[in-house]
Amino acid sequence: MKRFVIQSHGRLQEWVAQEKGYFTEEGLDYEFLVKPIITWSAGVQTVSEAPAEIGRGAFESIEEGRGCNLSAACHWTVNMAAAAGHGKMCGQAYSIAPSGVFVPPESTIHRAEDLADVPITVGYHSGSHFSTLQGLEMLLRRDQIKLHFAGLLLDRLALLVDRQVPAASLFGAPFYVVEQLGFRKLVDTTFMIGHLATESADRENVERYFKALRRAQRDIDLSPELYKHYFLRELPERYHPLVDVRRFGPGERLVFEPYPQDAFERTRRWIESWNLFRPEQTGHAGYDDAVI
Repeated sequence: MKRFVIQSHGRLQEWVAQEKGYFTEEGLDYEFLVKPIITWSAGVQTVSEAPAEIGRGAFESIEEGRGCNLSAACHWTVNMAAAAGHGKMCGQAYSIAPSGVFVPPESTIHRAEDLADVPITVGYHSGSHFSTLQGLEMLLRRDQIKLHFAGLLLDRLALLVDRQVPAASLFGAPFYVVEQLGFRKLVDTTFMIGHLATESADRENVERYFKALRRAQRDIDLSPELYKHYFLRELPERYHPLVDVRRFGPGERLVFEPYPQDAFERTRRWIESWNLFRPEQTGHAGYDDAVI
């Protein structure tokens, strides 16, 4: 049996489980894949301009293959990927990611309603894309919501910090960076994250993985201050002297409750109402076939 490949997902849980030896203790034969931070903005100290729209995101990276046996992405993306046959959605747990749409402290935009027709920078087919639409559709007409697609989470952070875009949707460590730098959160867009196992992933290994993460989540809940330093591994060095990670929140929290059929089907209907995917990207597998 091949080793179970794990990678960090911009959150604390995998780092804690690795540090405490929980994966090994749960009997998981695994490899922890630590990827270097690779985004178009990661290697520069400042960003001089916003790029042309980048129409590739979390869904597309799953289509191409992420190189690990279990991926985390927003539940909209995982839902669609599983329905299209790009793996199986793990229905035994999900997580909640604090998220929001931020503007610079000097911005003249002060209310969510002021975001009408203002381009908000998000990641294409990613959590920021869908959560921004969902968060704003109760406040604005759908035709008033304007999005600008500009790469990965850290790219959006750079664009906002360097004042190249008027507003951006952020979560994870970047959420706490801009919060600490005085940026204003106009809309809370906290959203659900799902998990997707590859077809080749052994079911027992998936269970061992989640058992380890459950133990890690308990540690984080009890003493989050012991583990916040791992956020520095998820941020380019340019931000390290600007923030104090001890003041960060704990970030994404795993919830060990089922992702039910009703949630799966409601999510699909909402995505279809926005016409967010091309026909060739849309699968038709139902809950029983898409979720394990």
